[in-house]
Amino acid sequence: MTGFPWSDAMGFGLGILRLSPAQFWAMTPRELAAAHAGLSGRAGTGALNRAGLEKLMASHPDRGIR
Repeated sequence: MTGFPWSDAMGFGLGILRLSPAQFWAMTPRELAAAHAGLSGRAGTGALNRAGLEKLMASHPDRGIR
């Protein structure tokens, strides 16, 4: 099993959405996913289920802390 794609999530939240660190860390993963869906035109596709989460995690593997 791979880890959560923190680098991608932080890059999106801090870079694309231009959230402050406090705003980013106050968000839930579901809120961040909804923001991503809204910007990518995929809004309204429903909640992320376990299979969807595993697919997302597989496409964005955790590279670990260096």
